[in-house]
Amino acid sequence: MSNTPKYNVTVYIDFDGPDGNAFAIMAIVKRGLQKAGASKEEITQYTMDSMSGDYDNLVATARKWVKVA
Repeated sequence: MSNTPKYNVTVYIDFDGPDGNAFAIMAIVKRGLQKAGASKEEITQYTMDSMSGDYDNLVATARKWVKVA
């Protein structure tokens, strides 16, 4: 399995600050996906994947879709 995210865009998330809550992470990743030209359907799929588990799943899903710094 590759560690390369689906989109070559970097998003910056401060996991210890206000960006560390689940809703903020999803919003940041969505903005990154929009910037990278992802379709509405792909962004919907990202959202569904993110919400399909716990916080660790959310972070892992974000890293599958974009570069997280």
